[in-house]
Amino acid sequence: MSALPLSQEHRVTAVARELCALLGEVAGVPVWSMSASDAGDALVLLTRARSQLDALLVRVLGQATAAGTGAEAGLSTSAWWSRETRTTRAEANRTSSLASALERYDDVAGALAAGSVRTDQARVIVDALDALPSTVESGVPEAATSFLLAKAVEHDAKALGVLGRRVLEVVDPVAADAEEARRLEAEEADARARASFTMVDDGHGQSHGRFSIPTLHGEVLRKHLLAIAFPSRFRRDPGSDAASTAPPERGATKRRMGLAFVDYIESRPVESVPSAGGLPATVVVTMDLDTLTGGLKAASLDTGGRISAGEARRIACRAGIVPVVLGGPSVVLDVGRRRRFHSEAQRVAMGVRDGGCTAAGCDAPPAFCHAHHDDAWARGGRTSVENGRLLCPKHHRLVHDPAFQHGLDKHGQVLFTRRT
Repeated sequence: MSALPLSQEHRVTAVARELCALLGEVAGVPVWSMSASDAGDALVLLTRARSQLDALLVRVLGQATAAGTGAEAGLSTSAWWSRETRTTRAEANRTSSLASALERYDDVAGALAAGSVRTDQARVIVDALDALPSTVESGVPEAATSFLLAKAVEHDAKALGVLGRRVLEVVDPVAADAEEARRLEAEEADARARASFTMVDDGHGQSHGRFSIPTLHGEVLRKHLLAIAFPSRFRRDPGSDAASTAPPERGATKRRMGLAFVDYIESRPVESVPSAGGLPATVVVTMDLDTLTGGLKAASLDTGGRISAGEARRIACRAGIVPVVLGGPSVVLDVGRRRRFHSEAQRVAMGVRDGGCTAAGCDAPPAFCHAHHDDAWARGGRTSVENGRLLCPKHHRLVHDPAFQHGLDKHGQVLFTRRT
């Protein structure tokens, strides 16, 4: 604090010092004797005074920034103020931003100085004004300012923020339509660019994930899951052609929606399943005949996972999941010379047998592999499971690359060496 006499201080500094003294005088005054009317009046007046004090504070902060306060300590003004007053850096920066904004909007600064708007209201107003597109016609920012200041008399900062986001619709509806179209197109493009999906198995029977998708696709998924979780909400009302699709927010528990997601995955029509490596991207479940007929032995997934016998029996006939029963009836797997490419059944059988790419050291799963003839079909090799193996695209190219020779190790894995 300055040690100069009050007569040599700036008027604002002097008032600030006097204000601290006055507040100190009443700090210890008991308030229990205040009537309801007195307490109410004091609350309103103190709230108004706080707004006026905030207006003066941000104005002085703006001047301090312009004058370089804190520069002698090698700090920005907001950083110096934060250090001297133990104000958090985040709050100091927020206040500094408000000071800069109020310099651009005199009417909002005047309303705050008069105590007719609260500081949080002033923030949402200047944010709304800053968000107006630069292409609006002259007079629109002024009309928006007048509208929001008038509404500040009736609404708190939260409600005023909602009005602020739609203020262009009030003062310039044509510009609002064009701006909304531009904004939505930009948001949709950004949503597609940022789309992501991650999933991890915790090793204890559960998978956890996060995703980010455009709003449209999120609403489609949500509506599908609601239809499964709460089918009665989507039944057609008597005498109506439209289904009731109002989301049952109160009853939409996480568990019901989670079970609906499980059912959504299991019941997907097989014809809609995408293909990978020449096969529908279905999960192959391998089990013994004994498991299928009531045994306890676990079943294996072609992805490397394991499931209980009961779960294997339950999903044995669900679409999108291919059961392979060892020791039971199966389709013919050897079609000899009648076709050039391996059939889907042969691909599945090789995926179960090979577990993925058969090149030594490669862990590519079956879905990302090609079916390769050990004895080339062009030289009389048969199209069969016995004469086939899975190779990922990289190793399939190497098999046919004359610069490399290949052979099998003792485990039947393909080894490559460059020819000299």
